[in-house]
Amino acid sequence: MSSRTSKSSRMNSRRSKQVPWIHRWSRPILGTVAGLGMLNTGYLTATKLFGGEAVCPTDGCKQVLSSNYAEMFGLPLALFGFLAYTAILFFALAPLAVSPEKNKPLRQELENWTWLFLFLGSTAMLVFSSYLMFIMFTKFVAVSGIGGICYYCLASALFALTLFVVTLIGREWEDSGQLIFSGIIVAMVTLVGTLGAYAISHPTMASSGEQVGEVDGKYIPATSSGTAELALAKHLNDTGAKMYGAYWCSHCQDQKQLFGKEASAQMPYVECDPAGADSQTAVCQSAGVKGYPTWTVNGQTYSGTQSLQQLAEYSGYQGATDFKN
Repeated sequence: MSSRTSKSSRMNSRRSKQVPWIHRWSRPILGTVAGLGMLNTGYLTATKLFGGEAVCPTDGCKQVLSSNYAEMFGLPLALFGFLAYTAILFFALAPLAVSPEKNKPLRQELENWTWLFLFLGSTAMLVFSSYLMFIMFTKFVAVSGIGGICYYCLASALFALTLFVVTLIGREWEDSGQLIFSGIIVAMVTLVGTLGAYAISHPTMASSGEQVGEVDGKYIPATSSGTAELALAKHLNDTGAKMYGAYWCSHCQDQKQLFGKEASAQMPYVECDPAGADSQTAVCQSAGVKGYPTWTVNGQTYSGTQSLQQLAEYSGYQGATDFKN
Protein backbone atom coordinates (compact mmCIF):
# COMPACT_ATOMS: atom_id res chain seq x y z
CA MET A 1 0.00 0.00 0.00
CA SER A 2 2.73 2.41 0.99
CA SER A 3 4.64 1.40 -2.17
CA ARG A 4 1.70 2.35 -4.39
CA THR A 5 1.27 5.63 -2.52
CA SER A 6 4.94 6.44 -2.92
CA LYS A 7 4.82 5.62 -6.64
CA SER A 8 1.75 7.80 -7.13
CA SER A 9 3.44 10.64 -5.30
CA ARG A 10 6.50 10.38 -7.56
CA MET A 11 4.31 10.39 -10.68
CA ASN A 12 2.45 13.51 -9.49
CA SER A 13 5.78 15.13 -8.74
CA ARG A 14 7.06 14.40 -12.26
CA ARG A 15 3.86 15.78 -13.79
CA SER A 16 4.17 19.00 -11.78
CA LYS A 17 7.77 19.38 -12.89
CA GLN A 18 6.69 19.07 -16.51
CA VAL A 19 4.48 22.16 -16.23
CA PRO A 20 6.41 25.09 -17.76
CA TRP A 21 7.47 27.65 -15.19
CA ILE A 22 5.73 30.43 -17.11
CA HIS A 23 2.41 28.64 -16.66
CA ARG A 24 2.92 28.46 -12.90
CA TRP A 25 4.02 32.08 -12.55
CA SER A 26 2.07 33.80 -15.32
CA ARG A 27 -0.65 35.22 -13.08
CA PRO A 28 1.72 36.67 -10.46
CA ILE A 29 3.77 38.19 -13.30
CA LEU A 30 0.67 39.70 -14.88
CA GLY A 31 -0.41 41.09 -11.52
CA THR A 32 3.02 42.64 -10.92
CA VAL A 33 3.19 44.27 -14.35
CA ALA A 34 -0.38 45.57 -14.01
CA GLY A 35 0.54 47.00 -10.60
CA LEU A 36 3.49 48.86 -12.13
CA GLY A 37 1.18 50.16 -14.85
CA MET A 38 -1.24 51.41 -12.18
CA LEU A 39 1.57 53.30 -10.44
CA ASN A 40 2.68 54.87 -13.72
CA THR A 41 -0.75 55.95 -14.92
CA GLY A 42 -1.96 56.75 -11.40
CA TYR A 43 0.85 59.26 -10.97
CA LEU A 44 0.04 60.96 -14.27
CA THR A 45 -3.68 61.00 -13.44
CA ALA A 46 -3.07 62.57 -10.04
CA THR A 47 -0.85 65.31 -11.45
CA LYS A 48 -3.45 66.15 -14.09
CA LEU A 49 -6.47 66.14 -11.80
CA PHE A 50 -4.86 68.00 -8.91
CA GLY A 51 -3.06 70.64 -10.93
CA GLY A 52 0.49 69.36 -10.65
CA GLU A 53 3.07 68.68 -13.33
CA ALA A 54 4.73 65.34 -13.93
CA VAL A 55 8.49 65.26 -13.53
CA CYS A 56 9.92 65.05 -17.04
CA PRO A 57 13.57 64.82 -18.13
CA THR A 58 12.90 66.78 -21.35
CA ASP A 59 10.62 69.59 -22.54
CA GLY A 60 9.40 67.28 -25.29
CA CYS A 61 8.07 64.87 -22.69
CA LYS A 62 6.13 67.73 -21.09
CA GLN A 63 4.74 68.67 -24.50
CA VAL A 64 3.41 65.16 -25.01
CA LEU A 65 1.70 65.12 -21.62
CA SER A 66 0.16 68.56 -22.13
CA SER A 67 -1.05 67.97 -25.69
CA ASN A 68 -4.60 67.18 -26.75
CA TYR A 69 -3.55 63.57 -27.26
CA ALA A 70 -3.15 63.25 -23.46
CA GLU A 71 -6.84 63.97 -22.90
CA MET A 72 -10.09 62.35 -23.95
CA PHE A 73 -13.57 63.68 -23.20
CA GLY A 74 -12.01 66.25 -20.89
CA LEU A 75 -10.34 63.60 -18.74
CA PRO A 76 -6.66 62.59 -18.53
CA LEU A 77 -5.91 59.71 -20.87
CA ALA A 78 -3.85 58.23 -18.04
CA LEU A 79 -7.08 57.73 -16.06
CA PHE A 80 -8.38 55.28 -18.66
CA GLY A 81 -5.03 53.51 -18.57
CA PHE A 82 -5.22 53.28 -14.79
CA LEU A 83 -8.67 51.67 -14.99
CA ALA A 84 -7.44 49.21 -17.63
CA TYR A 85 -4.45 48.14 -15.54
CA THR A 86 -6.72 47.79 -12.50
CA ALA A 87 -8.99 45.43 -14.45
CA ILE A 88 -5.99 43.35 -15.59
CA LEU A 89 -4.74 43.13 -12.00
CA PHE A 90 -8.14 41.88 -10.84
CA PHE A 91 -8.50 39.27 -13.58
CA ALA A 92 -4.94 38.05 -13.04
CA LEU A 93 -5.13 37.57 -9.28
CA ALA A 94 -8.81 36.86 -8.56
CA PRO A 95 -8.63 33.08 -9.21
CA LEU A 96 -5.66 32.77 -6.84
CA ALA A 97 -7.97 33.72 -3.97
CA VAL A 98 -9.85 30.41 -4.43
CA SER A 99 -8.11 27.34 -3.06
CA PRO A 100 -8.00 24.49 -5.62
CA GLU A 101 -8.12 21.97 -2.78
CA LYS A 102 -11.32 23.39 -1.27
CA ASN A 103 -13.23 24.42 -4.40
CA LYS A 104 -11.59 23.06 -7.53
CA PRO A 105 -14.60 23.57 -9.89
CA LEU A 106 -14.90 27.27 -9.01
CA ARG A 107 -11.15 27.77 -9.33
CA GLN A 108 -11.15 26.11 -12.77
CA GLU A 109 -14.12 28.16 -13.97
CA LEU A 110 -12.49 31.40 -12.82
CA GLU A 111 -9.24 30.38 -14.50
CA ASN A 112 -10.97 29.85 -17.85
CA TRP A 113 -13.06 33.03 -17.83
CA THR A 114 -10.35 35.34 -16.58
CA TRP A 115 -7.83 34.07 -19.14
CA LEU A 116 -10.26 35.07 -21.87
CA PHE A 117 -10.68 38.56 -20.40
CA LEU A 118 -6.93 38.87 -19.92
CA PHE A 119 -6.32 38.09 -23.58
CA LEU A 120 -9.01 40.45 -24.86
CA GLY A 121 -7.97 43.22 -22.48
CA SER A 122 -4.24 42.95 -23.14
CA THR A 123 -4.88 42.89 -26.90
CA ALA A 124 -6.91 46.09 -26.71
CA MET A 125 -4.27 47.75 -24.53
CA LEU A 126 -1.48 46.74 -26.92
CA VAL A 127 -3.31 48.17 -29.95
CA PHE A 128 -4.14 51.40 -28.14
CA SER A 129 -0.56 51.78 -26.88
CA SER A 130 0.78 51.11 -30.38
CA TYR A 131 -1.38 53.93 -31.74
CA LEU A 132 -0.08 56.29 -29.05
CA MET A 133 3.50 55.27 -29.87
CA PHE A 134 2.80 56.08 -33.53
CA ILE A 135 1.54 59.52 -32.49
CA MET A 136 4.52 60.13 -30.22
CA PHE A 137 7.14 59.23 -32.81
CA THR A 138 5.50 60.95 -35.79
CA LYS A 139 4.41 64.15 -34.06
CA PHE A 140 6.98 64.62 -31.30
CA VAL A 141 10.14 62.59 -31.87
CA ALA A 142 10.16 63.44 -35.59
CA VAL A 143 10.46 67.10 -34.61
CA SER A 144 12.43 67.10 -31.34
CA GLY A 145 14.44 63.88 -31.71
CA ILE A 146 15.00 61.81 -28.58
CA GLY A 147 13.90 64.81 -26.55
CA GLY A 148 10.35 64.25 -27.79
CA ILE A 149 10.05 60.86 -26.08
CA CYS A 150 7.50 60.61 -23.28
CA TYR A 151 9.10 58.09 -20.96
CA TYR A 152 5.88 57.49 -19.05
CA CYS A 153 4.13 56.67 -22.33
CA LEU A 154 6.99 54.42 -23.41
CA ALA A 155 6.87 52.57 -20.09
CA SER A 156 3.13 52.06 -20.41
CA ALA A 157 3.56 50.68 -23.93
CA LEU A 158 6.20 48.22 -22.68
CA PHE A 159 3.88 47.15 -19.85
CA ALA A 160 1.05 46.57 -22.37
CA LEU A 161 3.36 44.52 -24.61
CA THR A 162 4.51 42.44 -21.63
CA LEU A 163 0.94 41.77 -20.54
CA PHE A 164 0.02 40.61 -24.03
CA VAL A 165 3.04 38.31 -24.41
CA VAL A 166 2.71 36.77 -20.93
CA THR A 167 -1.01 36.22 -21.48
CA LEU A 168 -0.30 34.54 -24.79
CA ILE A 169 2.35 32.13 -23.45
CA GLY A 170 1.11 31.88 -19.88
CA ARG A 171 -1.19 28.93 -20.49
CA GLU A 172 -2.10 26.25 -23.03
CA TRP A 173 -4.68 27.67 -25.44
CA GLU A 174 -6.87 24.91 -26.88
CA ASP A 175 -8.27 26.70 -29.95
CA SER A 176 -5.59 28.94 -31.45
CA GLY A 177 -7.71 29.72 -34.49
CA GLN A 178 -10.54 31.12 -32.39
CA LEU A 179 -8.00 33.03 -30.33
CA ILE A 180 -6.50 34.70 -33.41
CA PHE A 181 -9.94 35.55 -34.77
CA SER A 182 -11.00 37.10 -31.45
CA GLY A 183 -7.76 39.07 -31.28
CA ILE A 184 -8.25 40.52 -34.77
CA ILE A 185 -11.82 41.58 -33.96
CA VAL A 186 -10.74 43.24 -30.70
CA ALA A 187 -7.84 44.99 -32.46
CA MET A 188 -10.12 46.40 -35.17
CA VAL A 189 -12.76 47.55 -32.68
CA THR A 190 -10.09 49.18 -30.49
CA LEU A 191 -8.49 51.05 -33.39
CA VAL A 192 -11.80 52.30 -34.80
CA GLY A 193 -13.00 53.19 -31.32
CA THR A 194 -9.79 55.11 -30.57
CA LEU A 195 -10.00 57.17 -33.76
CA GLY A 196 -13.69 57.82 -33.16
CA ALA A 197 -13.17 58.82 -29.53
CA TYR A 198 -10.47 61.33 -30.45
CA ALA A 199 -12.66 62.74 -33.22
CA ILE A 200 -15.59 63.19 -30.82
CA SER A 201 -13.60 64.54 -27.88
CA HIS A 202 -11.62 66.99 -30.06
CA PRO A 203 -14.12 68.23 -32.68
CA THR A 204 -12.83 70.42 -35.48
CA MET A 205 -16.05 72.22 -36.34
CA ALA A 206 -17.95 74.81 -34.33
CA SER A 207 -21.68 74.48 -33.82
CA SER A 208 -22.21 77.40 -36.19
CA GLY A 209 -20.61 75.44 -39.01
CA GLU A 210 -17.62 77.83 -39.24
CA GLN A 211 -14.28 76.08 -39.45
CA VAL A 212 -12.37 76.22 -36.18
CA GLY A 213 -10.08 73.86 -34.32
CA GLU A 214 -7.75 71.40 -36.04
CA VAL A 215 -8.55 71.61 -39.76
CA ASP A 216 -6.31 70.14 -42.45
CA GLY A 217 -3.17 70.25 -40.32
CA LYS A 218 -3.82 73.79 -39.10
CA TYR A 219 -5.34 75.17 -35.91
CA ILE A 220 -7.97 77.87 -36.42
CA PRO A 221 -9.01 79.71 -33.22
CA ALA A 222 -12.65 80.38 -32.46
CA THR A 223 -11.98 83.85 -31.03
CA SER A 224 -12.04 86.99 -33.18
CA SER A 225 -9.33 89.64 -33.39
CA GLY A 226 -9.46 93.32 -32.57
CA THR A 227 -7.43 96.10 -34.14
CA ALA A 228 -4.83 95.81 -31.36
CA GLU A 229 -4.28 92.08 -32.01
CA LEU A 230 -3.94 92.71 -35.74
CA ALA A 231 -1.47 95.54 -35.17
CA LEU A 232 0.66 93.44 -32.78
CA ALA A 233 0.72 90.51 -35.24
CA LYS A 234 1.91 92.86 -38.02
CA HIS A 235 4.55 94.38 -35.74
CA LEU A 236 5.90 90.95 -34.77
CA ASN A 237 6.11 90.03 -38.44
CA ASP A 238 7.88 93.27 -39.34
CA THR A 239 10.47 92.88 -36.56
CA GLY A 240 11.36 89.30 -37.47
CA ALA A 241 9.82 87.58 -34.46
CA LYS A 242 8.91 83.90 -34.77
CA MET A 243 6.55 81.55 -32.97
CA TYR A 244 7.49 77.88 -33.39
CA GLY A 245 4.68 75.44 -32.69
CA ALA A 246 2.54 72.50 -33.80
CA TYR A 247 -1.08 72.60 -34.84
CA TRP A 248 -2.12 70.00 -32.24
CA CYS A 249 -0.22 71.61 -29.33
CA SER A 250 -2.72 72.84 -26.72
CA HIS A 251 -0.44 75.66 -25.53
CA CYS A 252 0.06 76.82 -29.12
CA GLN A 253 -3.69 76.79 -29.54
CA ASP A 254 -4.06 78.91 -26.40
CA GLN A 255 -1.56 81.36 -27.88
CA LYS A 256 -3.50 81.61 -31.12
CA GLN A 257 -6.75 82.06 -29.20
CA LEU A 258 -5.23 85.16 -27.60
CA PHE A 259 -4.51 86.64 -31.05
CA GLY A 260 -7.84 85.58 -32.52
CA LYS A 261 -8.69 84.05 -35.88
CA GLU A 262 -7.78 87.00 -38.12
CA ALA A 263 -4.53 88.00 -36.37
CA SER A 264 -3.32 84.42 -35.97
CA ALA A 265 -3.41 84.10 -39.76
CA GLN A 266 -0.98 87.02 -39.98
CA MET A 267 1.30 86.31 -37.03
CA PRO A 268 4.85 84.99 -37.68
CA TYR A 269 4.03 81.35 -37.04
CA VAL A 270 6.30 78.43 -38.02
CA GLU A 271 4.67 74.97 -38.14
CA CYS A 272 7.07 72.32 -36.84
CA ASP A 273 5.03 69.16 -37.22
CA PRO A 274 5.67 67.28 -40.49
CA ALA A 275 1.94 66.63 -40.84
CA GLY A 276 0.98 70.26 -40.32
CA ALA A 277 0.01 72.69 -43.04
CA ASP A 278 3.01 74.49 -44.56
CA SER A 279 5.34 72.52 -42.31
CA GLN A 280 8.90 73.80 -41.80
CA THR A 281 10.32 71.01 -39.65
CA ALA A 282 13.90 71.61 -40.81
CA VAL A 283 13.67 75.28 -39.78
CA CYS A 284 12.47 74.27 -36.31
CA GLN A 285 15.28 71.75 -35.94
CA SER A 286 17.94 74.23 -37.03
CA ALA A 287 16.51 76.75 -34.55
CA GLY A 288 16.96 74.18 -31.76
CA VAL A 289 13.29 74.17 -30.79
CA LYS A 290 12.72 71.82 -27.84
CA GLY A 291 9.12 72.54 -26.91
CA TYR A 292 6.00 74.35 -28.11
CA PRO A 293 5.34 77.16 -28.35
CA THR A 294 8.79 78.75 -28.52
CA TRP A 295 9.05 82.46 -29.30
CA THR A 296 12.12 84.26 -30.60
CA VAL A 297 11.75 88.02 -30.26
CA ASN A 298 14.58 90.55 -30.67
CA GLY A 299 17.17 87.81 -30.32
CA GLN A 300 15.66 86.41 -27.11
CA THR A 301 13.93 83.05 -26.68
CA TYR A 302 10.74 82.59 -24.64
CA SER A 303 9.10 79.23 -23.94
CA GLY A 304 5.41 78.63 -23.37
CA THR A 305 2.28 80.70 -23.97
CA GLN A 306 2.97 84.44 -23.69
CA SER A 307 0.41 87.12 -22.96
CA LEU A 308 -0.07 89.72 -25.67
CA GLN A 309 1.16 92.38 -23.23
CA GLN A 310 4.40 90.40 -22.76
CA LEU A 311 4.91 90.05 -26.51
CA ALA A 312 4.31 93.76 -26.94
CA GLU A 313 6.95 94.50 -24.31
CA TYR A 314 9.48 92.01 -25.69
CA SER A 315 9.15 93.38 -29.23
CA GLY A 316 9.02 97.09 -28.43
CA TYR A 317 5.47 97.43 -29.76
CA GLN A 318 4.12 100.98 -29.28
CA GLY A 319 0.63 100.63 -30.70
CA ALA A 320 -2.78 100.13 -29.10
CA THR A 321 -2.91 97.57 -26.27
CA ASP A 322 -6.67 97.27 -25.72
CA PHE A 323 -6.52 93.54 -26.52
CA LYS A 324 -9.87 91.73 -26.67
CA ASN A 325 -8.78 88.25 -25.53
